[in-house]
Amino acid sequence: MSSEKKPIVLLIEADISLRRLIALGLQSRNMQVIEASSLASLPAIGESSQQPDLLVLDIDSDIHCDWSSLDAIRSHARLSQLPAVVLTWESEPAQELSPRTGLPTLEQTQVIYQAKPFDARTLLATIEQLLSARAAQQAAIEAREEDALLAAYAVHTAPSIWPIITALGLLLAVVGLLFQVAISIVGCLIVIVALLLWALRAQPAPDRVAVSSIL
Repeated sequence: MSSEKKPIVLLIEADISLRRLIALGLQSRNMQVIEASSLASLPAIGESSQQPDLLVLDIDSDIHCDWSSLDAIRSHARLSQLPAVVLTWESEPAQELSPRTGLPTLEQTQVIYQAKPFDARTLLATIEQLLSARAAQQAAIEAREEDALLAAYAVHTAPSIWPIITALGLLLAVVGLLFQVAISIVGCLIVIVALLLWALRAQPAPDRVAVSSIL
């Protein structure tokens, strides 16, 4: 997992010792953990800046399975869409608690029922697999959205000739300025050469000056 963005796991476990043990294992795998003893003690997930990426839920009450907590999760708009690991003394949910029509369910995402007692290494490996699958799914969704955005931009943006015409105008302006500068430089050189030649031709010859002085 990337150290820059730690995945957030929501852990709902009534047993303090077991909850702490699972939390320490998750933190050792570079995951951030939000701990809760029950659904009633959950923070406001929808308003919190820490949005969980995965749910770990223990539905046991003593040695009996409390399927009502799972049914409550199914009715939760946010938690029902998370991949989840459900800890239970049974390997499958009860048949009488099948999803209600029209409600979001955990079965719409990936859910793994982990029978108790469980191996901690197996639990952590399962959680990592679910997080990896969720990250890949989100990356695919973002890629599709980006492709759709680029396709929409290409459709609504018609090719235009005006950028080319603007570039040609700028090129002509630069060439014109350079041409004027070159002409100015040539003119200045001509003036300088003409002045030098004029000055040299205006000086009297040395021999003529000497003959005049003898006579």
